[in-house]
Amino acid sequence: MNGKIVRNAHLRVLRDNRVVHEGKVDSLRRFKEDVSEVAAGYECGIGMSNFDDFKPGDILECFRP
Repeated sequence: MNGKIVRNAHLRVLRDNRVVHEGKVDSLRRFKEDVSEVAAGYECGIGMSNFDDFKPGDILECFRP
């Protein structure tokens, strides 16, 4: 929606307004290239520590503790 996803930042996965998982962004890819950040509105691949159960409609919140 807005902002950006940053590699090595913390990521919270929200599903139905509940926190499903909170962890760290391990990998971030855009067009098969590793990138350090991706702005809102662009497609990317996100690898997250100990989580791979993303579902349509999930909301991702990227933050620095």
